[in-house]
Amino acid sequence: MIFITQGRYTREAIKGMIVKPEDRAEALSRHMAKAGGRVLSYYMTFGEYDFLSVLEAPGETQMAAALLAAASSGGVSDLRTTLAMTSIEAKGAFAAASDLVRTYKSPGDA
Repeated sequence: MIFITQGRYTREAIKGMIVKPEDRAEALSRHMAKAGGRVLSYYMTFGEYDFLSVLEAPGETQMAAALLAAASSGGVSDLRTTLAMTSIEAKGAFAAASDLVRTYKSPGDA
């Protein structure tokens, strides 16, 4: 499963990285490996969030564990994670929806 995560570094984390610069993609790669996943890409970003990462994890439980552990460190905040689908996976979802749309009844349309 592919997940896109955005987040912010805390003031303390930024101060620490200025004093001792490091490649956070390497640290994230080690962290994700322990959760059974891997980093597909990692970017520092401008704007509302400080970083964006594209991660692969075996499932939601492993991804949630990795996120909870990172959040508990106190170095990151405001994590926002989205499940991403490939175009082939999305095509399958639309195909499955075409079968379901015929049987779904809107509220009040009993």
